[in-house]
Amino acid sequence: MSQWRETRWLHRFALLTALATFGLLGIGGLVTSHGAGMAVPDWPTSYGYNMFFLPIHFWKGGVFYEHTHRLWATVVGILTVALARWLGGAGSRKPLAIVGLLEVLAGFLLLKLYPGLSGAGHFLTGIGVIVVLAAAIWARNEPAPRPLPMLGWLAFAAVQLQGLLGGLRVVLFKDQIGIFHAVLAQMFFVLLCAIGLLTSKRWGKVISSRDETGAGRAQRVPTEAWRGMAWMIACTTGLMLLQLGLGAAMRHQHAGLAIPDFPLAYGKLWPATDPQSIAHYNQQRIEVTSAGPITSLQIQLQMAHRIVAVLIVAGVAACVWRVRRAVKGSAGESHRFIARLSRVWLGILLVQISLGALTIWTNMAADIATAHVLGGALSLATGAILSIVCFQSPEYERATHVLSGPAAGAQAIQNIATPPSVTAQL
Repeated sequence: MSQWRETRWLHRFALLTALATFGLLGIGGLVTSHGAGMAVPDWPTSYGYNMFFLPIHFWKGGVFYEHTHRLWATVVGILTVALARWLGGAGSRKPLAIVGLLEVLAGFLLLKLYPGLSGAGHFLTGIGVIVVLAAAIWARNEPAPRPLPMLGWLAFAAVQLQGLLGGLRVVLFKDQIGIFHAVLAQMFFVLLCAIGLLTSKRWGKVISSRDETGAGRAQRVPTEAWRGMAWMIACTTGLMLLQLGLGAAMRHQHAGLAIPDFPLAYGKLWPATDPQSIAHYNQQRIEVTSAGPITSLQIQLQMAHRIVAVLIVAGVAACVWRVRRAVKGSAGESHRFIARLSRVWLGILLVQISLGALTIWTNMAADIATAHVLGGALSLATGAILSIVCFQSPEYERATHVLSGPAAGAQAIQNIATPPSVTAQL
């Protein structure tokens, strides 16, 4: 009972960290939508003040969004360090202490030897102190089952890299860093959602579940069909990650909407991008919207974004159809979970497409554009969770072994009938 209580609270803490990260994505979206990324020109200080003691009279306009983003990011960083410590158990105290001390030392060296990198020096020193404090927590909890400790360390590294990229984006004034910063934020959110899934009670039920008629019913799902369905979901999710990268590149161009109409583009299915046409588009933008000039590359980037969106819609619709066929008539817990989640995935995507259209029709209204970003994060996370469940299901394990040979297939069927004990621990 005590073990389950620990797992329950660990799951809740993982969900809290994921929820805080989702809020951070929203605040970051507002920063970009309002063009406030450089509203606070220094880092990690804010107008020369300690970030946590910026006078209230500065908190207005773009500074409000950017400074709130920094403070919220600090909270997410602390939660992530605590989550990594919890997942790693008491055995993680020594590695955390070593990493924290090395970060403090590296920060001091940067401050002394490279004054131009003082921002990074202060950042490393600050995060190192937090890590050392986390290592000092005297809790003798057992480590979580694999692969959760490894995922905790991955989140630990990702949140620090994310913070460093955010700061370097300010001091180096590089839009390319902002693109990497945005994409890593989405991947970090997906990682935390995966940790939330793997720490849940439902995960154990899904993986070890059987149809009401036993393992024989599960074996009726064709191995090739299940394997193909799992890979289709994974590939569609990968396409979503590419789409988010395109969206981040578009948002960090700071040129407004490269194409102001939808579903057509400058009144055509495919707009002209020759120099004369680009000059004509820019003349219209200056006269009508007072927006900055655009280039042919920006137009092509937005058209690529639209084409990938069509591919994603087709891919998700095909995934839902294949899931429905694969689990039709099944009463298994994992099958029901996959079927429900696939329909939710399609619903989120349809809302996401609507928000994308509204973003154009409202000339990138900040709240609509930010909601579009959040919808993309939810779509990616849902696809990733679906992929994890499909690839870790008994059906996929059986499909892998059956396609490798009859003897291995017989052993896989036996394994399906007797779930591994590590699953029960989750």
